[in-house]
Amino acid sequence: MSRYLRLGINVDHVATIRNARGGDHPDPVRAALAAQRAGADGITAHLREDRRHISDTDIDRLRREVSLPLNLEMAATDEMLEIALRHAPHAACIVPEKREERTTEGGLDAIGGHDRLAPLASALRKRGVRVSLFIEPDIRQLDAAKSIGAPVVELHTGTYCLAEGATLAAELERIRTAARHAERLGLECHAGHGLTFDSVGPIAEIAEIAELNIGHFLIGEAIFGGLDSAVRRMRALMDNACAASLGERSA
Repeated sequence: MSRYLRLGINVDHVATIRNARGGDHPDPVRAALAAQRAGADGITAHLREDRRHISDTDIDRLRREVSLPLNLEMAATDEMLEIALRHAPHAACIVPEKREERTTEGGLDAIGGHDRLAPLASALRKRGVRVSLFIEPDIRQLDAAKSIGAPVVELHTGTYCLAEGATLAAELERIRTAARHAERLGLECHAGHGLTFDSVGPIAEIAEIAELNIGHFLIGEAIFGGLDSAVRRMRALMDNACAASLGERSA
């Protein structure tokens, strides 16, 4: 008996470094290809409304030049829907987006945004794009995601990654409970945001989670030891956690 947990690599912040200086170096497409060679199962890129890192050209090239599945993170806007329908990536993850934020701050409000999100999800599904919603590990949000028609949810792990002590244990249990509820609803469960070498293990042990998406930390680690080394180490930590969880359940 075995369990394989997919690893998606977010290349946004390769583009952040490129844009700080201008020009075309470092190239996020080159980073995506390096991640693929190191064992990544997919590539994630967030095309923001203000284009602060990933550009439209990047999305076009990632779609054409990288054979791994592309997961396009996108705000729930008409502009982003049109882009997603045009490129038809493997997946589109709908995320909250505020212009003033440095990074995504928490999950999407699937409850309050139901009427806007449902037709958007429907249009993407009709184009053959796998739809996911980036939400908090909250039962009510999961129920809303199901009613919207998204077959996949990605649980926000940022609060867990920043927590300590009893709060850390509580946040981990919240994610476990949400992942189990997602399975009961028939939703594929992913997780991501803020995960590091130190924090990934307990999340990877959760049997109901099928995929982790990790970006900023690995791009940062690549500065010191290379992207290949960073991705391979993360892959190994995930595999070890999966094996440990299977051993515990069989015992």
